Amino acid sequence: MGGNSPCASCKLLRRRCAKDCIFAPYFPSDDPHKFAIVHKVFGASNVSKMLQELPVHQRADAVSSLVYEANARVRDPVYGCVGAISFLQNQVSQLQMQLAVAQAEILCTQMQQEPVMPTPQMDPDDKSSYLFHDSLPQYLNFSSSSNVIHDSFKRESIFGHDMVS
Repeated sequence: MGGNSPCASCKLLRRRCAKDCIFAPYFPSDDPHKFAIVHKVFGASNVSKMLQELPVHQRADAVSSLVYEANARVRDPVYGCVGAISFLQNQVSQLQMQLAVAQAEILCTQMQQEPVMPTPQMDPDDKSSYLFHDSLPQYLNFSSSSNVIHDSFKRESIFGHDMVS
């Protein structure tokens, strides 16, 4: 930046902002919180080294990632963004399980509503051939077990609230 207004990093570090300041393009003076949080988590020296090692066209993305990770680290000092990713992956898994249960319940309902039609392979006089078709819905009836599955997946997340409600 140089000149009139120093970038957010130079302002925070109380130094003169040179024309070739590596922070100036990514930490403008009108957004001081952005650099403050990155500086708090990673340190200005480390961020400077990281940016200098990257090609210019990748630096903006790197700064964006650093800001995201710094914000995540402030919220969760132990796990950072990995904690948020794990939380979301668990949520996806639970939703997939709920979807599978719902699809099984739909299948069960559809099978209960469809009449069993004898096929050429089935002997109409042989009652044992209908045994499978008559008893299948009771084995696929998940209506009572879905609450058990739902309750068993209730876990307290790292953020302190239920992941499934």
